[in-house]
Amino acid sequence: MLDVTQIFSYSMALGIAAAIPGPGLAALVARSVSGGTLPGFCLLLGLIVGDLIYLSFAVFGLAMVVEHFNALFEVVRWGAALYLCYLAWQFWFTNHQTIEEGKSAKKRELLSAALSGLTITLGNPKTIAFYLAILPLVINLEAVSLQTWVMMLVPLTVLVLLSVGALFIVTAVRMRHLLSSPRAQQHLFRGAATIMVAAAASMLRR
Repeated sequence: MLDVTQIFSYSMALGIAAAIPGPGLAALVARSVSGGTLPGFCLLLGLIVGDLIYLSFAVFGLAMVVEHFNALFEVVRWGAALYLCYLAWQFWFTNHQTIEEGKSAKKRELLSAALSGLTITLGNPKTIAFYLAILPLVINLEAVSLQTWVMMLVPLTVLVLLSVGALFIVTAVRMRHLLSSPRAQQHLFRGAATIMVAAAASMLRR
């Protein structure tokens, strides 16, 4: 089991990493502004699932498996980078309209938001660096058992990411009246698109 120091260190490190601007946060804010709270939390759900996948990679040593399947990893890396560029293209050229308060989101839009969040996380160099490089410096992964992963690391990860993400969602939703015009949304989405392209380029350089 993890001691108090490890729990605190992991929570703080993860919270700081989650709050650092990146493609995930950019997409989260943009989606929350344009769609509201529910689409924002659906995208956040996808982001969290992606983090849990990388957490599992780190804990169970699957990163070592990746090293022995370079071809497969290259396909995944290029696929994630291309998808980030595709999302950036959509964000850049999307047709913005004045935001309508109280408009309900369709199930297809919610599913799309969740899948976008998952894919963005899987292709985010910041997330990869945290779980496969920084996490081992915070926690002794060799001492982490399946019980510790299930009972402590997974709940801690969900709690921290949910807290940080919810803060950004609530802030974005409260700012909707400032960003309700199509022009303001265009600036926001193009800023998010730029961050995604930068993340894709960063991933391909590694």
